[in-house]
Amino acid sequence: MCRLYAMHANEPTKVECGLVKAQNALMAQSQGDMQGYAHGHGWGVADYPDGVPLIEKQTWAAFHGEHFSRNAARIYAKTVVAHVRRATVGGTSIENTHPFHHGKWIFAHNGTVPNFDQVRDSMLDHIDPLHRVEISGTTDSEHIFRYVMSLFLRHPERGLLDTVRHGLEQILAWSAEIDADARVGLNIVLTDGQHMIGSRFNRSLYYLPRDHVFHCPICGQFHVHHSPKVTYQAIEIASEPVTFVDDWYEVPNKTIFCVAEDYRLDMQPLGRRL
Repeated sequence: MCRLYAMHANEPTKVECGLVKAQNALMAQSQGDMQGYAHGHGWGVADYPDGVPLIEKQTWAAFHGEHFSRNAARIYAKTVVAHVRRATVGGTSIENTHPFHHGKWIFAHNGTVPNFDQVRDSMLDHIDPLHRVEISGTTDSEHIFRYVMSLFLRHPERGLLDTVRHGLEQILAWSAEIDADARVGLNIVLTDGQHMIGSRFNRSLYYLPRDHVFHCPICGQFHVHHSPKVTYQAIEIASEPVTFVDDWYEVPNKTIFCVAEDYRLDMQPLGRRL
């Protein structure tokens, strides 16, 4: 288990409240989520200043010290992905800490692939050498990322959403061949700063769309230096609602989605061929 948070907007937006100040901010979830689990095996935050990914990672808990909160306070961006880890596959190390990246791509995962030692053999056979040599950790998550990126490298004509669906459904099929009753967890977020793809499969996931600039009840400020020439649009995605004053919506289980041009989720079934 882990906990993740993502934000995608058409104007630079502060995310300090979602990460630190809100009632159920990601930092609070690292100490104890709504199910009572701590996620203290590392944290990472990624955004895109000047269009280039900037990733900060540490192996200690987000609620320890001030490093996480200071990093969250500086972020003013259109796209953000953050993650707090509860290790299931792979030890505690920087190499195993999310988000993972390749070029402009950022990836985070909440869940577990059971029997990963066996599934990994099948996955490695289909990971392009370009990506295989860049695997630096031992997590199922990093291998999922490299496998999906390999599929997109080889078949860009499929489009990103169909490529991710194909990859995740293949991972589910490999897992089912080993143990049909094993419960796979495949919540992911994948972005290049312009597009955002995600999934919910057997872990909790919620989203909050915004279609106007709002006065935040948590910090008492506006999160955006708004341009009157555009209509502000944004979406937040999180393993758990980070605020209790907003209307978060649950992403249906076994769903793959992309953030559309209007910053709403276009959702489709995932795993229907299994």
